[in-house]
Amino acid sequence: MPTIVFRTLLITFLSCWMVSAHAQLGINRKKTYTTGDAIDYAAPKQYEIGGVKVVGAAFADPNTLISMTDLRVGRKINIPGDEISNAIRLLWKQGLLGDVQIAVEKFEGEKVFLLMTIQERPRLSRFVFEGIRRGQADALTEKIKLIRGKIVTDVMLKNTESTIKKHFVDKGFKNTKVEIIQKKDTLLNNSTLLTISVDRGNRVKIEEIAVTGITQFKEGKVLRKMKKTKATAPWRIFTPSRFLAKEYEKDKERVIEFYNKNGYRDAAITYDTVYDVSDNRMSIKMTLHEGNRYYFRNITWEGNYLYPDSALQSVLGIKRGDPYNPTELQKRLNYNPSGLDVSAMYMDRGHLFFGVDPVEVRIENDSVDIEMRIFEGDQASINRVSLAGNTTTSDHVVMREIRTMPGQKFNRSLLVRSQRELMNLGYFDPEGLNALPKPNMSDGTVDIGYKVVERSNNQIELSGGWGGFLGFVGTLGLNLGNFSARKLLKFKEWQPLPQGDGQRMSLRLQANGRAFQTYSATFSEPWLGGKKPTFFSVNLQHSVQRSFNTQRTQATGSFQVTSASLSIGKRLTFPDDYFAVNYTLSYLRYNLDNFGNLGFRDITTGKFNNFVFNTTFSRNSIDNPIYPREGSNISLSVNLSPPYSMLGREVEGKPLEQQFQWIEYHKWMFDNWWYLKLVQNFVLMTRMHFGYIGTYTPRTEVTPFERFIVGGDGLSFGNMVLGQDIVGLRGYENNSIVPSINAQSKNEGGTIFNKMVIELRYPLTMSQATSIYVLAFAEGGNNWAAFKDFNPFDIKRSAGVGARIFMPAFGMLGVDWAYGFDALPGTTRASGSQFHFTIGQMIR
Repeated sequence: MPTIVFRTLLITFLSCWMVSAHAQLGINRKKTYTTGDAIDYAAPKQYEIGGVKVVGAAFADPNTLISMTDLRVGRKINIPGDEISNAIRLLWKQGLLGDVQIAVEKFEGEKVFLLMTIQERPRLSRFVFEGIRRGQADALTEKIKLIRGKIVTDVMLKNTESTIKKHFVDKGFKNTKVEIIQKKDTLLNNSTLLTISVDRGNRVKIEEIAVTGITQFKEGKVLRKMKKTKATAPWRIFTPSRFLAKEYEKDKERVIEFYNKNGYRDAAITYDTVYDVSDNRMSIKMTLHEGNRYYFRNITWEGNYLYPDSALQSVLGIKRGDPYNPTELQKRLNYNPSGLDVSAMYMDRGHLFFGVDPVEVRIENDSVDIEMRIFEGDQASINRVSLAGNTTTSDHVVMREIRTMPGQKFNRSLLVRSQRELMNLGYFDPEGLNALPKPNMSDGTVDIGYKVVERSNNQIELSGGWGGFLGFVGTLGLNLGNFSARKLLKFKEWQPLPQGDGQRMSLRLQANGRAFQTYSATFSEPWLGGKKPTFFSVNLQHSVQRSFNTQRTQATGSFQVTSASLSIGKRLTFPDDYFAVNYTLSYLRYNLDNFGNLGFRDITTGKFNNFVFNTTFSRNSIDNPIYPREGSNISLSVNLSPPYSMLGREVEGKPLEQQFQWIEYHKWMFDNWWYLKLVQNFVLMTRMHFGYIGTYTPRTEVTPFERFIVGGDGLSFGNMVLGQDIVGLRGYENNSIVPSINAQSKNEGGTIFNKMVIELRYPLTMSQATSIYVLAFAEGGNNWAAFKDFNPFDIKRSAGVGARIFMPAFGMLGVDWAYGFDALPGTTRASGSQFHFTIGQMIR
């Protein structure tokens, strides 16, 4: 009996102690107090809440705080009990309060009145950085997203510290320290000022990367696969040595991927460690298991009914005995950017739901047998095509370039082609353009959504200055690349100009004072009539160049060129639909008035007529007009004037002014650009240009007009040369490469030229606002007086580096430094170092 009584008393004591401890925990943690009538903790009593009073709320709404606790008037609670403790926990979790107390203010019969005393957390008034530069502070401000007036919580401070540390750790400052100091703001009530002190320390560089287990390749070749993780070396400039944890993990994957591509399917990094050598140095040790090299053996196909095994195997292009390469296998099955793949065979016939799963069915010694398990699926029809993002460009302008239309069978090649056509319009950001098929397997259809990001295609040129006695020097131009003639008088539809219909309007004035002026106006419509891609263009231009006396006080002569041209062209479907043909009818009027011997033989005065018909065949398959990565652009054009000499016009023995009064010639131009994507975003661009001008009969001399002038940046305006065809060649002065027999007259060009260029390009940024890429190049070319002198191996060579920046408002701007290795005609020294500045895309 005593034992039972003892146990009962012990259990009762422990139960009371636990209840008291539970209440004390709430009191200690959240400072919960009760006052008023005596409370029996051993016998809780139920009360109805008669009211809740909130004290200390300066910014927080008392009613909102009460609703958070669920201590509403009329609710019945136990005192003591868990309701008040739970209410305090709910408030505490919100992070709004620094301290909270809930006490009993008074009892009135069965009702209890509660008093909630709170202390609000301070709010952020402002913050400052210490220990870093202003540019770094601006970048961090964007990342930490601290907002004035926001409540300062422990979570906010911890997140801010973590974000700042991560920012610098990602840049190689592994030992970054951050301290956030709170100081009361005396100017604002309940506000605090944060001083964020940052100590980046030194950037941690990699002292050594030691890899064991490499036997099948040279160690340097394996380490080069680690693109961002490099050991310190004096020659390392473009890829600095710094340790970035995320990039290190990616680089380890790249090493394994390299082995897998070469047949080592079991390759693995079995051990790696990163350890500090000093405060700013660390080293990496890795153990690599290469494993055996495997080869493809038997490849079989299952589930294919549309195509026989032989056709699929031919497209796959993998033969027995090839090194086992899963990456290449997937590329040839699903998407091969450089050729046909197996999925394209099906998807181009509408089988959108097609799938192929390569399964390793047998591995024996060093051989792997693959079974291709195919699900052909049903053909899918296009149900709906939608557009999004074309806020300026009209729907019909976009839709006429899209080749996937409702009702057609799905075709992946046409989907990719549609994307390319939209990119080449120039109205949208190429990096933000997407085509998203949304399959509907239930009814065998697909919806295709084209999402574009508008990019301004309008350019305004405005530059000027005073050129002394020459007068005004500058450019005034307006180029509307997405013009709309039908909105010209509809002022309410201007955005802020009449645009959106894909037409082009260009107005331009260029001047070098009194020495040179040119005025031009151009309008073009890519879809004349709106139903077919028939190109139409009209151009008017007038230019004048003046010569001055030796004192350069007054003009002594002038050369004026007035021209008008009308063009029409269309896309072709043969040999393929990348081809186009364009016809242009032009009339140019040359008017020389005591202009002097500046490249036109002894002609100084006279009026000359150039009536010419141009035909141009072209094929353009580049994937991006600003920074092409793939494709080519080939153009062959011929200019034909009427054959006056064959129509009975005699000019032999007559003065030059009469011989060339009606200019007679045929002119052939060939231009070719090729783009090849190498590793990452490196692009190899090669181009070749050739031109020849001749006559219809041997007794007719080649016109002194329309000849070729080679050298320099290729800009006709800066060179102030009219009536000639300008061909750039970096590394040499403008207009400096002329046939040697005409070296005394630098502006008289040749009748035949060639030029070859090779460039390696790399993009620095391809954003919507600005596109920048750098390049290294080598090129060569020359200019000859007659076809008999032509020698394609006798070229003027140069090499150099440069950069291009494209901004929608200004177009393409470029700067190049080049070194010319060969001597100019009439000299013996190499051309040497030259800087060139370019505006717009360089044509030749």
